Amino acid sequence: MDFVRGISFNTFSIMGRCRRTGALGVGITTRSMAVTSRCPFVAANIGAVATQASTDPRLGRLALRLLEQGFSAPKALEEVAASDPYIEHRQIGIVDRDGNSAARTGKENKDWAGHVTGRDYVAMGNVLLGEHVAEAIARAFEQFADEVLEERLLRAIEAGRDAGGQHGGQRSSGLVVFDREVFSRTDLRVDLHDEPVGELRRVYNAYAPLMQYFTLRAADPTIPSPEAL
Repeated sequence: MDFVRGISFNTFSIMGRCRRTGALGVGITTRSMAVTSRCPFVAANIGAVATQASTDPRLGRLALRLLEQGFSAPKALEEVAASDPYIEHRQIGIVDRDGNSAARTGKENKDWAGHVTGRDYVAMGNVLLGEHVAEAIARAFEQFADEVLEERLLRAIEAGRDAGGQHGGQRSSGLVVFDREVFSRTDLRVDLHDEPVGELRRVYNAYAPLMQYFTLRAADPTIPSPEAL
């Protein structure tokens, strides 16, 4: 857990890959602020990583470098764990470009803490109301396989919230997805909000019609504006 002036914070998240397109991303929410600045790490055609609990953002960058070198998610996680003397305070999940997944919940995480892994995803959290929260996150991701990745990730953390989420509730959330480009297709953040997952849904619904436009505009700035389209 993260600690600020003796107050503990906790997190749940989903790392996912779209099997149809290869897009990779992370949906995440927590009790503390600015979770998206330090926990999710995503790179196109490389992988999606989340580091949480007593997070060390350097581990996320290390995991992506290992994936870029060709390490699978399980092997990258082994190397990350071996590099960190405080690994039992961490919670780390990785999904690689091929859909392999791996996760580790350190022994110093507070109950309920754990993860669910499957082909193309990791659902995990710490200081949750129970194991059923992680299971609900995983179930939602699997259930909406026909949706665009952003929608699947968002539905997954909504399911975690609706299952009870974490002790103390949530205050920040984020949604990060990379498709084929080196820049993100989606990078949305909510901070200091009483219901950040609901606010993230509102922001995403407004942004979703613009996703393709912003990607196309990077290659062709002469295309008509969204209003004209």
